[in-house]
Amino acid sequence: QVRLVESGGGLVQAGVSLRLSCTASEGTLSRYAVGWFRQAAGKEREWVATVASGGATGYADSVKDRFHVWRENAKNTVYLQINTLKPEDTAAYYCQTTVRGTKYWGQGTQVTVSS
Repeated sequence: QVRLVESGGGLVQAGVSLRLSCTASEGTLSRYAVGWFRQAAGKEREWVATVASGGATGYADSVKDRFHVWRENAKNTVYLQINTLKPEDTAAYYCQTTVRGTKYWGQGTQVTVSS
């Protein structure tokens, strides 16, 4: 059983940075890849970044120049840094991991970017 909790979202102006966190309040994340997804109002959820158990990362082409994902296993936490925020980054951001074939999602954290 894994329970994921996202935090760090908020209402910000375009151009600033935000650091989102995904912490496992139950279970251990260190052995599993963790992905970040986002879902804007009226749109489908889209993948933005993943950090593998060993720390390797992958990004969607649309965000790879501004997003940075990493993990701190000692804190059981994965981070997503979003730089130079744009209004089109407005969305609910979710983290997800798969453990023994079961997908676990957090409840999401809302990021709203004003122009």
